[in-house]
Amino acid sequence: MIPFEFLLPYSLEEALSLLDPEDPGIRPVAGGTAVMLMMKAGVLRPTRLVSLHKIGARHAAIEVHANGELVIGGQAKLADIERHPGVRAGWPLLAQALRGVANARVRSVATLGGCISHADPHLDMPPVLSALDAHIAITGPQGTRRVRAEDFSTGYYETVVRRDELVTGISVPPQAGPGAYLKMTTRAAHDWPALGVAVVLKMNDGQVQRASVFTGAATDRPTRLHQAQSVLERRGLDANALRAAAEAAIVEAPLMGDAHGSAAYKGQLLKTALPRAIEAALRRSRSHA
Repeated sequence: MIPFEFLLPYSLEEALSLLDPEDPGIRPVAGGTAVMLMMKAGVLRPTRLVSLHKIGARHAAIEVHANGELVIGGQAKLADIERHPGVRAGWPLLAQALRGVANARVRSVATLGGCISHADPHLDMPPVLSALDAHIAITGPQGTRRVRAEDFSTGYYETVVRRDELVTGISVPPQAGPGAYLKMTTRAAHDWPALGVAVVLKMNDGQVQRASVFTGAATDRPTRLHQAQSVLERRGLDANALRAAAEAAIVEAPLMGDAHGSAAYKGQLLKTALPRAIEAALRRSRSHA
């Protein structure tokens, strides 16, 4: 292994000062789950790792604000978010999806900011946060900017975060209605998905007022399925409408094959997964009514 620096700043400002927009060998590290795997595989050979462990407890806070918005610090651990009573009560989709991320050991150290910054298209959180209309706070030398979760990833392992910036927070509005995340895996339920589908339905008198449908893993970034949403909003949630929405999703989704399956295979998974995700969202809504 090539020697590298491991620095431990004690504030966000100090951490930012140790990054370099011109040097791809300098990387921040939070939980370290992805960085360590990449280093072991030889695909990452850093010259400097900037640890975020000591930048301050407020960056790991999980709070429900007076306006109903959930605000999660970039350094909040996945397990802490999933167990938070406010998250379970107000954002059941987020809590449900987090329970299926990797395993308990990983969730106890992995941070939400680090997770989404890694931008592996097979991650569970990006499509879920996108379906929930979340925004990501990104802080750098010029201050903090906010981007929509669905605009955060730009491709395989690529995001809008510059090399001298860090994800410092995730804000999620109140969950608009019933929601569910369904991932299709080739092995255990917590494994990397071949396809993931996140759905949130805003209902009004039993009708779909607004549908938010995203797919992940089968595409190079979380992808909104506009045509599927339109079918649900126009035709409702009966069996014929769900089949039509699934067919529309297959046509519009830019599906890509990989080690988890071909594009055609993932299209069949999407055809099955979308109706199941919607049905799961409705079941959970009725069980909590």
